[in-house]
Amino acid sequence: MAMAAPIHMNMLRQRMSTDRDILTLAQWLSPAYPVGAFAYSHGLETAIQSGAIKTGEDLEEWLTDIICHGSGRNDCILLRVAYDADQVGLDRVNDTALAFAASAERQLEQTLQGAAYCKTTAAIWGGNDASYVYPVAVGAAAAKLQIEVSLTAAIYLHAVISNLISAAMRLMALGQTEGQKMLAALTPLCDETAKATAGMALDDLQSTAFLVDIAAMHHETQQPRIFRT
Repeated sequence: MAMAAPIHMNMLRQRMSTDRDILTLAQWLSPAYPVGAFAYSHGLETAIQSGAIKTGEDLEEWLTDIICHGSGRNDCILLRVAYDADQVGLDRVNDTALAFAASAERQLEQTLQGAAYCKTTAAIWGGNDASYVYPVAVGAAAAKLQIEVSLTAAIYLHAVISNLISAAMRLMALGQTEGQKMLAALTPLCDETAKATAGMALDDLQSTAFLVDIAAMHHETQQPRIFRT
């Protein structure tokens, strides 16, 4: 008769699985993962050039709105819904994400990053080469590997904000220490927003970060510029 594994062994296996999941997410959402995130500013380039963002305090307020009231919150919802969707459902979530993009550049940003993410992830972890927008692609991949969805959403959002802070460092007088201090201050908000979207559906998508959306629209014709969005 087989003996049940000791409780401490089960806890060890669970911890090892969690550690593996965190490391996998760290790889997927690292700046080194080839999705080209460094090329996108999410409209920040326009906001800084126009003077809407002049200081670190302005930038932190701008990013807070993205997390709580704009694309950050919506991306978490899209990721979560994609996590629970079947193939037909994934196509619907993806179509909704494309339709909900506030500008052509936002749609381009999500589509190209998502395609690059899907290609690399399928090559390493297997699966078909179907292409989805970025948050939908991450949600589907996390479901495939059974990585906890709230953890995935939180680290995804943290990576997005980290990339935007990195973009701002190239656009304004923002030092590396100040940028990292800002990211640390926004980290709890990323976790809170990821958890707050639990149980939400596509009908819960909304945005009141209007200046962010308008900046992304104006960037389409901005010259000169160094970012794609």
